[in-house]
Amino acid sequence: MKKFVSLIMFFILIGSNHLNTIAAKSEPLELKSKGAVLLDSDTGAVLFAKNADQRMYPASLTKIATAIYAIEKGNLDSIATVSSNAVRQDGTRVYLDEGEQVPLKKLIQGMLINSGNDAAVAIAEHLDGSVEQFAVNLNGYLKSTIGVSNTHFINPNGLFDKNHYTTAMDLAIITNYAIKNPVFAEIFGTKVLKWKGQSWETTILTHHRMLKGELAYPGITGGKTGYTSEAKQTLATTAGNAKIKLTAVVLNSELPRDKYDDTARLFDYGFKNFQHATLKQGEIYKKDNKEFFPEMDTLVTEAINGTTKEVSNEGKLSIKNNNGQLVQLVTLKYKDPIPEKVPIKSDKISVKKQQVSHFNAIYGLIIIAFAGIFIGVRKKFIKKY
Repeated sequence: MKKFVSLIMFFILIGSNHLNTIAAKSEPLELKSKGAVLLDSDTGAVLFAKNADQRMYPASLTKIATAIYAIEKGNLDSIATVSSNAVRQDGTRVYLDEGEQVPLKKLIQGMLINSGNDAAVAIAEHLDGSVEQFAVNLNGYLKSTIGVSNTHFINPNGLFDKNHYTTAMDLAIITNYAIKNPVFAEIFGTKVLKWKGQSWETTILTHHRMLKGELAYPGITGGKTGYTSEAKQTLATTAGNAKIKLTAVVLNSELPRDKYDDTARLFDYGFKNFQHATLKQGEIYKKDNKEFFPEMDTLVTEAINGTTKEVSNEGKLSIKNNNGQLVQLVTLKYKDPIPEKVPIKSDKISVKKQQVSHFNAIYGLIIIAFAGIFIGVRKKFIKKY
């Protein structure tokens, strides 16, 4: 029997919102893919997960990671010189020639839209000198910048290697990170592009059948396909409506159509059951005698059929649907209690009292002195008269 596991995702703080994302134990979805994850693209909340942390082969979904690394680390206008190693790559290509000079952005387009394995290697060698060094740098980037921990890539294109692996969760996080970049999002959502290379002039089309419109689904905004005999069918897709944006990854599907059917089921589930809401800055949530609040307006994911919120003594706000299933955790800030006013003696009052006492003592001595003088003068006066 298939299990749908609750998982805590490494999140990314958005500003200072302190969002912890949780995979809900959702209603059963009959998916044929062995691994699947559905994220809220904006908050990062994990809305559905199946075998999300199991190591699997990504095939060409690797190119999502290669693309965002190249966009963030490279100069898109720089010119790459294509090597013989790039030209010799197996599988899908954009038919580069050895010695051909191509702008980095164009290579990224050929890699993402037409899944060019030759373009991916040309990118790697242009950025880091060799595929081996590129893999080292890419793995470091994925771990330190994006925050995934169960991914290890050997090459930039996803051609099979037993040590080239990831998970559905990691790929969803990588994809979700990448689509925040406008250059990546534009290429990821491109359906048609005129291609003019040294030896190949054509119009390239996305391989993603939902994005292309062959398997119509409303709101599709981007996607990438993948396949090797070892990885089987893989797919990453983004979609959105007026209420929410979603990111879906499915891995290890047997048949080409299965990955699309599973993705549609994930989107149906996400759009039907979830929407966005905002926790207002300073809004108070109480637990016993403690008070907590968001430091700023915070976007969260809620269940459409109703939501309950409960804060713990540690300031963790649980957002649950009406069935008690956890949708998201948000870390709130503790509100320090106003200290009680305790009457204390003012130093000024004490000093004033001391000054009054000192004055009274001097005044008393003066009176005594005058009294003594008066008595002495009186005695002399009496004697004289």
